[in-house]
Amino acid sequence: MGAQLRVYKRRIRSVTATKKITKAMEMIAASRVVKAQRKVAASTPYAQELTRAVTAVGTGSNTKHPLTTEAENPTRAAVLLLTSDRGLAGAFNSNAIKAAEQLTERLERDGKQVETYIVGRRGLAHYNFRERKVAESFAGFTDEPSYADAKKVAAPLIEAIEQDTAEGGVDELHIVYTEFVSMMTQTAVDSRLLPLRLEEVAAESTTKDEILPLFDFEPSAEDVLDALLPRYVESRIYNALLQSAASKHAATRRAMKSATDNAGELINTLSRLANAARQAEITQEISEIVGGSSALADANAGSDN
Repeated sequence: MGAQLRVYKRRIRSVTATKKITKAMEMIAASRVVKAQRKVAASTPYAQELTRAVTAVGTGSNTKHPLTTEAENPTRAAVLLLTSDRGLAGAFNSNAIKAAEQLTERLERDGKQVETYIVGRRGLAHYNFRERKVAESFAGFTDEPSYADAKKVAAPLIEAIEQDTAEGGVDELHIVYTEFVSMMTQTAVDSRLLPLRLEEVAAESTTKDEILPLFDFEPSAEDVLDALLPRYVESRIYNALLQSAASKHAATRRAMKSATDNAGELINTLSRLANAARQAEITQEISEIVGGSSALADANAGSDN
């Protein structure tokens, strides 16, 4: 019984130490998700207005441009997958990877060759383990992405969309990321960045009772679109990176809270088992003392006789 009691006490100490770690990680994630939420709120209006500006240029001119013009027979597409560098975030990474794989299958069924770009070590490890080709990967900034990181990610994608497909370029650009809905809800979504669906943006503006203004473009609409192309891609990727970071921190907070609660329940269970083992040990000692006393009394009675 004594050995069993020592085992329980050792496990209680181990689980208690783990509980302290998970509680600290929960508090860190809670502080980070607030900062990430503020950055998302600050970047979203800029990305939305830039999208409206591109839409205004596209609908106000007949210029053919990669931003607004769909290829007649698209054959190649780029998919940007946003994951995290670290785990301990529940199903955050697996949901994003699953959404990217479903998007890839859908594009391949349409006869398109898919080039995959990945942000985050978790996504890259998943694809490398399954020996899947990755065009380019980025890591080291998923917890706190900056606009410079977004520019670095956007650079090869912009180059690919500007190139002809015969030279290794792509006709479409898609992005898969985790949208931050609330502290309890984060949803993996896929969105087509390029070419921009002008009809959908115009319909959205109509539902908001907004009318896109008419513009005159100098020197030309094509030059304006050339200038807007990198800004549009960078801003959308930056907003997606921030959404993904906020979602990751929220998922980590939720996972660590669950781990802390489970550790507390395990400590209570082990404490009850330890108390039962200690009680059994005390009972056994008392039984041995009583038995020894009775045997000694019987021995003394026999010697008296």
